[in-house]
This record gives sequence, structure tokens and C-alpha cells, in this order.
Amino acid sequence: MTELASINGPMDPPADARLAAIVDSSFDAIISKDLNSIITSWNGAAQRMFGYTAEEAVGQSVLMLIPDHLRDEEVDIIGRVRNGQLVASYETIRRRKDGGFIAVSLTVSPIRNATGEIVGASKIARDITATKESERRIRLLLREVNHRVKNQFAVILSMVRETSKRSTDPREFEELIRSRIMALSRSHDLLVNSEWAGASLFDLIQEQLKPFGHEAQVSLSGPLLTLQPNAVQNLGMAFHELGTNSSKYGALAVDAGRLEITWQIAAGASGKREIHLVWDETMPVPAGDRPGGRQDEATRKGFGTVVLQRVAPQSLNGSAVLERNPGRVSWSLTAPVESIVVPQLGAEMAAAESSFDL
Repeated sequence: MTELASINGPMDPPADARLAAIVDSSFDAIISKDLNSIITSWNGAAQRMFGYTAEEAVGQSVLMLIPDHLRDEEVDIIGRVRNGQLVASYETIRRRKDGGFIAVSLTVSPIRNATGEIVGASKIARDITATKESERRIRLLLREVNHRVKNQFAVILSMVRETSKRSTDPREFEELIRSRIMALSRSHDLLVNSEWAGASLFDLIQEQLKPFGHEAQVSLSGPLLTLQPNAVQNLGMAFHELGTNSSKYGALAVDAGRLEITWQIAAGASGKREIHLVWDETMPVPAGDRPGGRQDEATRKGFGTVVLQRVAPQSLNGSAVLERNPGRVSWSLTAPVESIVVPQLGAEMAAAESSFDL
């Protein structure tokens, strides 16, 4: 960087060499220009950032780096430099040699000669592309969180309303609401851990069944699938309701019970890929029990049934069938793959078959 030295006056060789070494080793692009916006120096970082070599850049107008719609910036900068002003760091866009754009933070300072006359400007440009992308992702995440929180509020209000219709005992009401909100929270935690990118179907089932225990009586089998946030929330509610009922009256209420959850991807009647998910629990029937007892009848009309037969399938553009028979409870869901699986992973996940046992 001999241009800065010549503009500012003679320097002893060691100082000149130190300045050149500092400029050349900087991770920020350091560029000097005259008052006509002609580039007079160009360090290595400027080449890496913008794609031009020093030979290509020096002697050219700095306007080659500025998008057409931002060229008024240079007029303003030169005007402020002529008045001896330091242009504090500000964010803008610059153009690379390949035509691509890059987000940069710029600081511009006047350059004076030995007599104090302003003869040019020194510009430091820092690549803030990663920072801007991070900010963009944060904004998207905040909007998504805001949307999800409002959605959760709506779900909770619906829970309160529907549960209150079917419960006359305040303690029972409180217990049901608490358990359902905790189920939503477990689904929410999975989404937060993935930055709202989705969650594994296996992990979702495992998290929702964890409070009920009896892991040795449960088996899961199906391809590896990453669920969309909407599917995580609605399927999480369904698994919670099924697990709650099972722990009270079904397979998870007795040591001899067995719960199998399977899912597969197959072509539907329309030719499009669909997910077929089946919850199948079996348990011994005590002698003397009649089909559809009092507790089963109460469960059949509860909030859980609304979730399983209407809320979950409709939210996933699918259909579901809930069957209760002596010694067996079955819930099957069919829905389009695009309504459940994260789009970019759908094809890959559907092809990867894997079985699990809890």
C-alpha cells in the first residue's frame, strides 16, 4: 500500500513496510480512492471480497462496485469527504466481479497530503453477509414463534372450552388441562431444539409416551421421517390423547398389554404418496366385561375423540378411523406426504426404512 504513504508524505521504509503488511494482512477490504472516485490502492482482502485483482481494480472507478440504484451513495460520500467528514460505519450492498451482490459495512475517512489538503478517501469494507443472513433467520424465527404462540393460545382455549363441557369436577378439569398443555410443551420443545425445522416422528412419539412408562410394552416401526411443525403439534396432541386413554383403560394400564405403532409410505388412490399411520393396542379382557363399558363410553365422547377423529386428520388434509373393541383400540391415519413431511426431506426419508423398539 504505497499510495497511502505517497499521499500523506514521506515515511521511513520500516514504517512504510509495517503499514503495507498491516493493510495486506487485514481481513477487511481496504481501498483508497481519489476525489474523482478512482481507485488508487487495493489490498488482498478486497480481491477476495470483490473478485478483482489489484491490477484490474486500480485506476478504475469505484462505481464498478456499486449497484446502479445505489450510485447516489458515492456522490454523498465524496461530498462529505471533501468537507473533511468521517463517514461512520454504515451497511449497504456492493457488487462483485461475477455480478453477485454482497452485504458490507463501510467506513470512509478523508486522506490528507503533507500540507493537510484532502486529496482522497480511505474505505474499509467488512463482509457482513453471514451477519445479515443470521438476522434474517432470527426475524423469520420470531415471526414463526409469534405465529405458533398465537396458534398455541387458540389450541389451549379450545382445550379449555371442550374439556369444561365434559368435566364437572374442578380437580379433574385442572388435571386434564395441565396434562394437555404439557403435551403441547413437549412438542414445542422438539421444535425449538430444531429451530422450527421439524421433528422426527420417532422422537415425537417417544416424547409423548414417556410420561406413561411401560416402554417394554411399546414398539415403533416405520421409515425415518422429519415432520413439519404443524404435523408435530397435531400428531403430538393425538399421541397424547391416545396415550392417556391407554394408560387408564388400555394396553398401558396392564402389564399384559401391547402397543404397536407403525407407519409406512405408499401410493394413494390418486397416485400421490400418502402416509399410513396405525396405533394398535391390545390388552386382555377381564371376564364379565361387556363391550363398550361406562369408562369407554365416556372416553368415546371426550375431547380426545374430537382430536383423533376431526382435529388431527383435518389439519393434515387426511382422514382417520378410531375403533374400540373389547381388548383392542385402533387409530389409523392417512394423509398426503406433503402435509406431514418436511418437503426437502420427503423423498429421502420415505426411502429410508428403519424399525425401532422402545
